[in-house]
Amino acid sequence: MDVAYGTSGDLLAAAVTVLDVRTLAVVDSAVSVGRPAFGYVPGLFAFRELPALLAALDRLTTRPDLLVCDGHGLAHPRRFGLACHLGVVTGLPSIGVGKTPLVGEWDPVQWRRGSWSPLWDGGDVVGRVVRTRDGVKPVFVSVGHRMSLDNATAQVLALAPRYRLPETTRTADRLCREALAGAG
Repeated sequence: MDVAYGTSGDLLAAAVTVLDVRTLAVVDSAVSVGRPAFGYVPGLFAFRELPALLAALDRLTTRPDLLVCDGHGLAHPRRFGLACHLGVVTGLPSIGVGKTPLVGEWDPVQWRRGSWSPLWDGGDVVGRVVRTRDGVKPVFVSVGHRMSLDNATAQVLALAPRYRLPETTRTADRLCREALAGAG
């Protein structure tokens, strides 16, 4: 799942892709293009994007087994990021995979793929900093809903065999950008 914004910021595209976990081939996808629910408010980004993502999910013909969000779950200042919201609203297991951290501290992650370090915030482990490729910047994995951190980490590594980001995020990002280009 991913959301992209038009250059003016008043148009967004939300995309969802469903992949076959064994082949990583896209088996279904859907896009919703529209206006953000409201203006940007720090810490409340999930509320801005949730309606468009739910609309895209409703357009799927294949129900996903896991929601992989381009964002955060527990690794959020309020301990309830986009992955948590989507998981609770849909009842589906969900995880967040962020490119940059919103909270926390961590020890350096070894350079090898599969290495990770706990992401700590206020004395609590809120996620993991995971290396998905040798020597490439890590991603920030956190639980959203109905998923253990061990399983979330394993899923992210399985979905990112060649690139830093999971294939779910990469394919959804591409769909968002194509939809915005077609809408403008």
